[in-house]
Amino acid sequence: MNIFSYEYYFILLVVHIKQNLSETCHQFFSTLANPTRLAILELLRDGPRNVTEISEALNQEQSMISHNLKPLERCKFVFSKRRKKERFYSLNKETMEQLFKIFSYHAKKYCPTEGKCLTDRGLQEQKKKSASSSLYLTRF
Repeated sequence: MNIFSYEYYFILLVVHIKQNLSETCHQFFSTLANPTRLAILELLRDGPRNVTEISEALNQEQSMISHNLKPLERCKFVFSKRRKKERFYSLNKETMEQLFKIFSYHAKKYCPTEGKCLTDRGLQEQKKKSASSSLYLTRF
């Protein structure tokens, strides 16, 4: 093979990796883009629960909860364990707690308006507002 063949192979490899990463990211965020699934994840932060407990806590039908647990389990956001005739679901704390920390950080920094994300202009105004309320000492 000459050098052009290696370059061509490398480019194809990079394109393939990027496509797979894009598909993975799409699946990841699509799974999280459902309010019921997010509510389930938040609920499971308190500990394992079965479908009945989840449906009662979220005031939703058991079939709806089961339907939404499947993609969460498939993506390993939650784990399930059978105890006798019941299946208990628990949060994958290794990854999900890190995501909750990132979400909290982002919300505090960029969404101070209770869930309404700031535009660039709104973000600049927020920075000016917080800078004007800060106390700076120029002389001692």
